[in-house]
Amino acid sequence: MSSSELIFISVAARLLDMHPQTLRKYERLGLVRPARTLGSMRLYSEEEIERLRFIKRLVEDEGVNLAGVQHLLGIAEVMQRIRPLMDDAVIQRDGTRRRRLLRELAQLNDRLGLSGL
Repeated sequence: MSSSELIFISVAARLLDMHPQTLRKYERLGLVRPARTLGSMRLYSEEEIERLRFIKRLVEDEGVNLAGVQHLLGIAEVMQRIRPLMDDAVIQRDGTRRRRLLRELAQLNDRLGLSGL
C-alpha cells in the first residue's frame, strides 16, 4: 500500500482481519476518522490502517477496553504535539513555544488525571 493510497472498508477489514462493523464502531467512537467518497463510502489511509493495527493490538493482545484505548490515543496525540516543542535551545529563546509546551503538558496531566497532584 503506497502512502497516498486509500482503501475501502471491505479491503481494510480483510487486511486487518477485522469485521467491517468493528471498523464502523471504532469510527463512531472517534478512534479513527476515515475519509469519505462523494457517496459517503469510507476510505482508509495508510495512517488509519496503522492506527487500527495499534488499536487491535491494544484490545486483543493487551486486553485494553475501548474506553482505555480512547484515553491512550488521546495521550499519544498530545505527545505527538509535544515532541516538536522539546528542543532545549529553542525552548530557552522562544517564550511562545515554552508557553505552548506548558499548555500541552497541562493537557497531558489532565488526561492522565494528574492535575490535582
